[in-house]
Amino acid sequence: MRAFVITGPGRAEVQDVPPPRPGRGEVVVEVDRAGVCGTDAEIYSGAMSYLDSGQAAYPIRIGHEWCGVVAETGPGVDRAWLGRRVTGDTMLGCGNCDRCTAGRQHLCADRYEIGLRNGWPGALAERLPVPVTALHPLPEPVDPVLGALVEPGGVALRSVLGAGLSPGERLLVFGPGTIGLLVGQIAVARGVEVHLLGRYEPSLTFARSIGFAHVWTAQTLPDLRFDAVVDASNAAENPARAVEVVEPGRRVVYVGLSGEPSLIDSRVVALKDVTVVGVLSASGGLAGTIELYASGAVDPRPLVAATVGLAEAAGALAGERPAAWGAAPKIHIDPRR
Repeated sequence: MRAFVITGPGRAEVQDVPPPRPGRGEVVVEVDRAGVCGTDAEIYSGAMSYLDSGQAAYPIRIGHEWCGVVAETGPGVDRAWLGRRVTGDTMLGCGNCDRCTAGRQHLCADRYEIGLRNGWPGALAERLPVPVTALHPLPEPVDPVLGALVEPGGVALRSVLGAGLSPGERLLVFGPGTIGLLVGQIAVARGVEVHLLGRYEPSLTFARSIGFAHVWTAQTLPDLRFDAVVDASNAAENPARAVEVVEPGRRVVYVGLSGEPSLIDSRVVALKDVTVVGVLSASGGLAGTIELYASGAVDPRPLVAATVGLAEAAGALAGERPAAWGAAPKIHIDPRR
């Protein structure tokens, strides 16, 4: 089968590789659509921390935002899965440790991460092996575009839930990229007043174009009460700023990662009695995201700028963007092209 393989920093090619065979408890999914994100771009550039820690090594087959159809089942898997449209969790725990048995498989020390960690191949390929326990069926209203947006949507939903807001309260989101915009869309669907803060006018203009009325820069941000802050940016200074601007006694959620350490003054956290929440993955948020998409309460399809084939994936990861794509943040890959 054809697969996109990153062979080294800034080097990738489409290769013919052996198709996967499902092991016990596994299925093989024929991939309809896969998204690429900032983490994938970091693997392509060589900046991703897993490469330094040894949790990832070239060659790597990326792709952890995906949907498709179950094409094969392995031993121990109900054949009723065959032909079902699915997406799935990126985080594949060992299933035996204390974290896994407590429902925190996404924190398992020995976990695989599809397309990212410990060599599990990703979805930028015609077929993908997945444990059946990681699968989530997709209802008819969730088309391939939405299906490949379930994983980032799950990250965003967990971030919104972590903010602990009630309808009518006010949320400030740092970073109007894919996760930040999804956080905003999900929060709006829950009756929250959303404000977005960013740096670059194209992304701010795009946010306004899809319905966000309160879009600011650091220079224009009004002096308002913010009942929670979600930092979905990669700016090293924003974690400290989030603690400074949030209402005392409320919550700050960190989901974005900067390329350098972000310093927070714990004295401010303590004196303001702020709760700090970290979000690693979509685990625990996938089913809820599918429900939001299926109901029409959240429609993130405008966030997808273009869908390209495997041969164009390297350009997308390198930041090549034809002007016709506009400023929407997400790029999808159709491995069948």
